[in-house]
Amino acid sequence: MAVLQLRLLIDVFCASALGFLLFTRINEQRTLWLLRGYVFLVALAWFVKRFFNLPLTSTLVDALVLACSLSLAILWQGELRRLMELLGTGRLAVLLGNPQSKLRATASTVAQLTDAAGRLSKSRRGALIVVDLGSDLRPEDFLNPGVTVDAQLSSELLLNLFASDTPLHDGAVVLKGNRILSAGVILPLSRQGISRYGTRHLAALGITERFDRCICVVVSEETGTLSLANQGKLERPITSSRLQDLLTELMAAPVSSASAKTGSSRSVKNASQDSSP
Repeated sequence: MAVLQLRLLIDVFCASALGFLLFTRINEQRTLWLLRGYVFLVALAWFVKRFFNLPLTSTLVDALVLACSLSLAILWQGELRRLMELLGTGRLAVLLGNPQSKLRATASTVAQLTDAAGRLSKSRRGALIVVDLGSDLRPEDFLNPGVTVDAQLSSELLLNLFASDTPLHDGAVVLKGNRILSAGVILPLSRQGISRYGTRHLAALGITERFDRCICVVVSEETGTLSLANQGKLERPITSSRLQDLLTELMAAPVSSASAKTGSSRSVKNASQDSSP
């Protein structure tokens, strides 16, 4: 009897810990409502099986849970894919929401990045800058990992990397903390807004859809418009001062809280339609 009670306590503890992990990783209100409803149905099915002998009710609840599971698998296919990728590559710290402190950017990092983006925008030089805030991006996450740079971040180096006469200017630059990790990186493209955005914007959406702890700064080559992609959302057009404010908020604070604070302001803004990168 004591063994059964111990197993029950362990079962409830593990299920509660898993539920707590899921709830703390979700910021979107509608997704949270869906998850609450699903967890309630699962708990109801377990409760009916555990404490009551109601075969018909148990069968109906199990069928409802199965139908909801299939529906959520379709709705959350992108999130489930990202979860499998994180588990398969062993990035448990990212999954548990514990980004390392060295990934936090300093005020100097924000200033250098903002300065470079502003100067690229004025000269209408296309640019794509990925900032890793804790996703632990690896070469296998990209279509082409590009060329390793591993240099101290500076606005002058960014300008040189995106110079039109250099072989790396068409790809993305990946930053982590105050280091430039690689350049000439080819990112996966998003399937949303194909007819509205150019290649750079689709690449920014694609990488931020797959990894919620990275952001992407985009400079349009045609118009010089500045944009910021975060969690599959694109804010555009933005000024250099607005970009600096967003970078400060997203890079200086813990990622989870920053995502929650800016969730309502990350709507897609399309005041100027830019159909080319």
